[in-house]
Amino acid sequence: MKLSTDRILTTHVGSLPREKAVVDFLFKREFGEEYDQAEFDRTMREAVDAIVAKQVEIGIDVVSDGETSKIGYATYIKDRLSGFGGDNERLIALDLQPYPEFREKMAIFAGKQTFKRCSCIGPIEVIERDSLRKDLENLRAAVEKHRPVEAFMNAASPGVISAFQPNAYYPTHEAYVEAIGNAMREEYEAIHAAGFVLQIDCPDLAMARHTGFQKLTEKEFLARAEHQVEVLNDALRNVPAEALRMHVCWGNYEGPHDHDIPLEKILHIVLKAKPSAILFEASNPRHAHEWTVWRDAKIPEDKVLVPGLLTSTSNYVEHPELVAQRICLFADIVGRERVLAGTDCGFGTFAGIGKMDAGISFKKLRALVEGAELATKRLWKR
Repeated sequence: MKLSTDRILTTHVGSLPREKAVVDFLFKREFGEEYDQAEFDRTMREAVDAIVAKQVEIGIDVVSDGETSKIGYATYIKDRLSGFGGDNERLIALDLQPYPEFREKMAIFAGKQTFKRCSCIGPIEVIERDSLRKDLENLRAAVEKHRPVEAFMNAASPGVISAFQPNAYYPTHEAYVEAIGNAMREEYEAIHAAGFVLQIDCPDLAMARHTGFQKLTEKEFLARAEHQVEVLNDALRNVPAEALRMHVCWGNYEGPHDHDIPLEKILHIVLKAKPSAILFEASNPRHAHEWTVWRDAKIPEDKVLVPGLLTSTSNYVEHPELVAQRICLFADIVGRERVLAGTDCGFGTFAGIGKMDAGISFKKLRALVEGAELATKRLWKR
């Protein structure tokens, strides 16, 4: 994994706006409608090439495939693993439950989540490998053509898979998560073997407290999070820490977020995870203040911070000066080399859903690049 050795490097969480042709194909696949597989593959390949080219053009250093081929960052696995079926009604996040009128307005503006939310109804094993192979080939071809500084690929953590797809088969939640970890290890190792940085998406360590695991007490949730990190570390046993990054968030949606579990209650668990780089929310109004939690924590010297310097739920474009100020805050905590400029969450978490305008999203990423340039001038003068 590249570090900010000579300048502050820029990256993002992974998902980016998808073209309409991509979204149409993804929903045809999601709902079992007929489509031309060759045309599907061509559309995905061209879209990945275009999104990598766009990131390089903007100036993003560490790029992704935009999660182009995935309907959602945690539910795509139902097509790659056995044991999943049915469709569950979505649990309403605790902070949104008192506001039905707000939920209706947001559904009109951002779109309704119509993708499938399966349950685990049988033993989990890898049954489909072609999708991952094509994802790796598409990203490799785009990277070789457009030459970014580095590239990463996302994969869902065992914990977040369990948070989205509830268990209706294994005797305990612990057994369920362990089965997921055993199955996902193949995907994790394949991404690393392909030469990409592996990003593990872990909203289960924060967001799930008020969403998928909202019925647990705080003590029960923290115990579950501890176990999920243990399972994740085991699944990553053959991937070096310095080739890994993890994303932790409280949910990529606009809302009160007044039920978010505070960072200080989960940070000790997050720091136990194997990945050396940690991507986290640091700019939205409920978590921007938590830079002081990082300042006061005992952060291991092998950890790299990738704070979110842009919100991913607002079409405001952050001023580069604000981005630079935020970068310098974290550079003062761990040193400039161990800070990369990132984003709170993705800009296309679920295909075809969200209030973010594609053009504005890219303009925000350009502001991130400009802010990193300002921060570099200041930090390398010291």
